[in-house]
Amino acid sequence: MEQEDVETLARLLAEGVDPDEVFGNMTLLTHAIDTEGDGALQSGEPLTVHTTAVLLAFGADPELVAPNGRTPMAQASLYGHHLALNLLRAHISRRGAGSS
Repeated sequence: MEQEDVETLARLLAEGVDPDEVFGNMTLLTHAIDTEGDGALQSGEPLTVHTTAVLLAFGADPELVAPNGRTPMAQASLYGHHLALNLLRAHISRRGAGSS
């Protein structure tokens, strides 16, 4: 996650790793958003959304609360990560439409 290695992440998810896995005090999704946001802050480079997108594509729950108490939306809001916020909103919206 820390290196935003999307290819390895996608391979592991395709091999059956749970996209909602928890490590430490974060879910993979909240950790991905944290890594993207923190990486942009430290490097001065634009925000990326690659790892977030891959996790969502493999079924990560966009509303799952991490052990640290943060949702993916809250984690993205912390960094002003609008790319992730938009992706999360779209996934949440689709899930809501699918349940009616």
